[in-house]
Amino acid sequence: MSSGVLENLIENLMKLPGIGRKTAQRLSFYILGMPDEEAISIARAIIAVKENARFCKNCFNISENEVCHICNDPSRDRSKICVVEEPSNIIVIENTKAYKGLYHVLLGALSPIDGITPERLKIKELIERVRQGGIEEVILATNPNTKGETTAQYIRDLLKPLNVKVSRIAYGLPIGGEIEFADEVTLTKSLEGRKEI
Repeated sequence: MSSGVLENLIENLMKLPGIGRKTAQRLSFYILGMPDEEAISIARAIIAVKENARFCKNCFNISENEVCHICNDPSRDRSKICVVEEPSNIIVIENTKAYKGLYHVLLGALSPIDGITPERLKIKELIERVRQGGIEEVILATNPNTKGETTAQYIRDLLKPLNVKVSRIAYGLPIGGEIEFADEVTLTKSLEGRKEI
């Protein structure tokens, strides 16, 4: 194998979040030393997720089908929608087993400086879901940082005229932190301690 092939792998691994050159090199040499079947299995898994994963047409969670398993689950409380920034937030909240309602993924947070305006997020779709009726509470579970707070306030203002309870997860989460990295106990307490805003 030429060093060009290895360098190509290093460069591509560096495109992943949180992967710098040293980590990319370490991963590249690890992959090089793996049994062929394991390395091919990783490559196939990447191809499969790119070919088969899509956004749920209702909530924008990741799904292999048109509608995700949570939206399809008849046991979920359909009167509540928990609004999160990214699909990865759903996994963390689900692990707490403290929430049994539906979700809505914004696919980001407001950040005009970065060009992320309301039109680039799934806010219009959230408002439409609430307008369709049956929703009693919208829980804003955006990250407790500047972008997340701005997004929560923006959505709250849009929902006010729709006569629906709007709550915000409590601050058991550290300010400036991200839901994805919260432990389950802290996140459970945050959900339980939410308050109307």
